[in-house]
Amino acid sequence: MTVTDDEVWFACEYQSDKRYHPRLQDELSPKLTSKNAEQEQTIEYWRNQAKETVEKLRQKKENTNIAKNVIMFLGDGMSIATVAMARVYAGGEEKPLSFEEFPYVGMSKTYCVNYQVADSACTATAYLTGVKGNYETIGVNAHVPVRDCEAVRNRTTHTSSIGQWAMDAGKDAGIVTTTRVTHASPSGMYAHIAFRDWEDDYWVKQDNCDPELVDDIAEQLVYGETAPRLRVILGGGRREFMDRDIHQDYETGKGGYRSDGRHLINEWLKNGPVGENRTFVWKRSDLLAVDPHRTDRLLGMFEPSHCVYNLDRVHKNLVEEPTLAEMVDKATDILSTNPNGFFLFVEGGRIDHGHHDNQARYAIDETVEFAKAIQLARNKFSEEDTLIVVTSDHSHSVSFAGYPNRGNDIFGTAGTGNDGLPYMTISYANGLGFYKHVDAAKGTRADVRNMPDADADDFPFPAMLPVELETHGGEDVAVYASGPWSHLFTGSYEQNVIPHMMAYASCIGNGQKACAKP
Repeated sequence: MTVTDDEVWFACEYQSDKRYHPRLQDELSPKLTSKNAEQEQTIEYWRNQAKETVEKLRQKKENTNIAKNVIMFLGDGMSIATVAMARVYAGGEEKPLSFEEFPYVGMSKTYCVNYQVADSACTATAYLTGVKGNYETIGVNAHVPVRDCEAVRNRTTHTSSIGQWAMDAGKDAGIVTTTRVTHASPSGMYAHIAFRDWEDDYWVKQDNCDPELVDDIAEQLVYGETAPRLRVILGGGRREFMDRDIHQDYETGKGGYRSDGRHLINEWLKNGPVGENRTFVWKRSDLLAVDPHRTDRLLGMFEPSHCVYNLDRVHKNLVEEPTLAEMVDKATDILSTNPNGFFLFVEGGRIDHGHHDNQARYAIDETVEFAKAIQLARNKFSEEDTLIVVTSDHSHSVSFAGYPNRGNDIFGTAGTGNDGLPYMTISYANGLGFYKHVDAAKGTRADVRNMPDADADDFPFPAMLPVELETHGGEDVAVYASGPWSHLFTGSYEQNVIPHMMAYASCIGNGQKACAKP
């Protein structure tokens, strides 16, 4: 049989086109794994689901009440891919996380003034103070370069946070985080600093700045303009408040990071007016025992550095480590004693850290814990008077890819590469996972099936490029909103608009207000 030139051309074109749609090994025998598996095979199931969704959208009504309370949830590094993976991990591809059921969704642009891909410092300045700044700076405008000791002293460059706007309006405000309370994101509520790492005086000195002239972030928490007025501050970070040689940590017995001989926790306890009941706690049992009606101000720091990952809390039986939901519950109990309402900033901060180390299990489990805390808050407060906004500061280089079967383990493999080895559903563009999965000298990949620690909580997932820490991503992040004026949060907008919309809904700050007469 003779093959014509046309037939050769056709075969080549066919193969070229079909390579975009590979034939999957299991495509003829799909796994039916969801609880509605049988119904999902019918036309009626999907049509009925669509009708219900359209009807739900049709019946949405704009809530134009004034927001008595505003709670902002920040999933640090919670990219859209992270949300999708957490959904699969939590219950299935079709099961939304709590905040995905909020009625309104928008997109936020996350870049810094001077960087395309942002960090958690310039973004905190944007979504908490309404002004974009430079990479690694907090609470200052873009006239302040990073590590500039003199520029940061110019108070005209300082920005004010929505937490301060709320307190100026007679409301209370607070911070809950799973990171150090002096870390970049929570610092956006109260600090003005030219470098995010200046959490204590030692690191101020390391950059040849005078700590007598430049107050570190921990000192600003105790003596700054905003933080001493905060009703609740919960997270980690005790080490930034104690001297390295003089003091010992409550739990570990080790010294702190400070070099000025000060114990700022003790100073915080004494910094209030006579008769004010200030309470400090460092373990879960003491936190849960706090009486919200007898506590004027609460400071809780549950680790020398960041709070532990939830998976470590569970698997290592760390019973004195509170969950994010427990911290939110106690914080809102205390803040709710103010009849004028409150603003609360809540950060699920260790999503970001898991991704930076290519440890996807940590990052995704932290996202699910974050969603639980949001669900608690939404159940606890009415949509009629409480605005809840959920977003992220930036993305990550994590990818959710391949052709895994429905119901496949999100931490498992998704297919086989041209080298004959399986590849994982989750991978990163860069990070230390490169060394676990790639033999650079041979130019070959390792076989994940032969890795005995592939099921470990801290297992590093594959990365394409070796760097010390996996990097952030630069794409937009989602913003989910529920409650008064939540319809404002739709569309695509700059990240710094977010606090202005929250302020509008709650009638605080110096900008536009929903309660202002036309």
